[in-house]
Amino acid sequence: MNSPSWDTVRALAARFEAAAAARGVHPPQSHVLQVLKIGEEFGEAAQALIGATGSNPRKGHSHSWADVHDEVCDVIITGMVTLARMRPDAPAYFAEQLAVKSARFLQEGAP
Repeated sequence: MNSPSWDTVRALAARFEAAAAARGVHPPQSHVLQVLKIGEEFGEAAQALIGATGSNPRKGHSHSWADVHDEVCDVIITGMVTLARMRPDAPAYFAEQLAVKSARFLQEGAP
């Protein structure tokens, strides 16, 4: 399964694997660190959301909704790169998982 997006994700994954190997970090350690990176990116998305809604009285409206959108994209991209670093069949595996998990909500007659 080839697509320009997955080609880019695979290139990023290869670059990050090479950089990790150059530092002496090899799978599965590099995979653990990549999963933790998803958590870091989620934290940035949460921070942007708090800033966009002005939920922190001390900081007020420190972010825009565009900032939230950007951070959510970072979470998604990081997740895709993580999967590509862990599985050579990432695009097909993702498509399979999307079909399985979405079927619970998109079944015929579901509200």
